[in-house]
Amino acid sequence: MSEPDYLSAAEAAARLGISLRTVRRRIADGSLPSVRIGRTVRIPAVALDLPAARPVPGAAREAVAPYATGADED
Repeated sequence: MSEPDYLSAAEAAARLGISLRTVRRRIADGSLPSVRIGRTVRIPAVALDLPAARPVPGAAREAVAPYATGADED
């Protein structure tokens, strides 16, 4: 059986090894090509071979300081 021409966002996330949220973020910013078919968004299977689609090795979010407690002790 041949590979499907278009993948759902969840299928693309599984193949790329990234989260569904990241796939949706990349679709929104245009770095991952997509097409709308009816009410669904699909990613062309060939788009997963593009360098922009692959996750960056060692990429991590920068650390964020914890929320302040609001109580400043002197």
